[in-house]
Amino acid sequence: MSIWIKDTLLVTMDPQQPVIHGGHLVVTGDRITHVGAEPPSALEQERCQRIIDGHRTLALPGLINAHSHIGMAPFRNYGSDLPLETWLFDKLFPMEDKLTADDVYWASQLSMTEMLRTGTTTFADMYMFSDTTADVVAKVGMRADLARGLQCFTDDVDLATDTRVQEALQLWERYHNSAAGRITVRLGPHAVYTCRPAYLEAVAQLAADKDLGIHIHLSETQKENSDCQAAFGRSPSEHLAELGILRRPTLAAHGVHLSDQDRRLLSQFDTAVVHNPGSNLKLGSGVADVPGLLEAGVTVALGTDGAASNNNLDMLQEVYLAAVLSKGVFHNSVGVTAQQALELATVQGARALGRPDLGQLRTGMKADLLLIDLDQPHYYPLQDPVAAVVYAGQGSDVLLTMVDGNILYERGAYSTLDIEHIQWQMERLTEDLFQRP
Repeated sequence: MSIWIKDTLLVTMDPQQPVIHGGHLVVTGDRITHVGAEPPSALEQERCQRIIDGHRTLALPGLINAHSHIGMAPFRNYGSDLPLETWLFDKLFPMEDKLTADDVYWASQLSMTEMLRTGTTTFADMYMFSDTTADVVAKVGMRADLARGLQCFTDDVDLATDTRVQEALQLWERYHNSAAGRITVRLGPHAVYTCRPAYLEAVAQLAADKDLGIHIHLSETQKENSDCQAAFGRSPSEHLAELGILRRPTLAAHGVHLSDQDRRLLSQFDTAVVHNPGSNLKLGSGVADVPGLLEAGVTVALGTDGAASNNNLDMLQEVYLAAVLSKGVFHNSVGVTAQQALELATVQGARALGRPDLGQLRTGMKADLLLIDLDQPHYYPLQDPVAAVVYAGQGSDVLLTMVDGNILYERGAYSTLDIEHIQWQMERLTEDLFQRP
């Protein structure tokens, strides 16, 4: 299908033409085929099956959530106001042991309704029952980078008999580059404190053998750092480098407590750090030094983490937090600029996932985008569109979300999801889940 969005404010994230007022964008199939101040040619206009009046709207590249656990949706608002380790080991892990594939099936759908409603088109996820999530992604039409979470608390390592690893390999064999390339797969060792060194080393070798990337938590808390230093005499970053993890394309979630040496190391290995400001604040983990990471040349993306620790999946909220936290915490009124904050959720997220075809509104790029309703009080006067989106924008402002040229959400309606049925199913399964022995 060809779609022409006319007379819209384009924030392209393309440095060659960053902002275009009264611009025009044409989507043909799964690609952007025209972007500019001038309308498409008469022939292009004739080929368009739909014309969208973009007056008083702003178009952005689709937002990229580079770290999530969308199957956690049943645990939203459960176990609040606890330290990370207490919440994780005493509350979350015991409840996660009760989850079934059916639970994750409905939780994945609920999370996708929330992400599409707030402009997210791509997400990177680490969790269990990832094959179920992949099936939902294929059906719904979103774009996802999936990793089956891996843990091992013993030194007796045999990946051939490790259930989680075998599930991860089945996920890779069945879904990698599936759904017209919308689904990719990587390995997901959870963290240095949930994976023994021999296990991490074996997973790194497996990733190398299969040419897979890694998704892992890194230096989320001071305790993680001090425990790693006490046990192995090095920081978590140094530990992962020594074991070969960082030799693979790696998404390192959080990176709250990184030294200058850690940042240089991550830059050397081209590891992408995923900033999760909302979750890190709620769990009391701290605030990542994003300006320091960017100055060191580290790719920094943005994520929500799970709905259990955030408690939402609204990337525009994370963009706002990324911008203002750096200013307040590091006493720098510049800190992360509005432009940089928006880049974390678009071009930097695309770079972190190894997707040069995402993150910008530019001819030839994948047609992943959103439209924002500018006819809201908080957008008047519109002096700086980027600053307006970053400092005043809200997920509820999103009018339309498109992935691969398909409109999946528009003005309260979903083309591939039944929101009322999903919400009913979530109420049902959550009540049952919390009564299970």
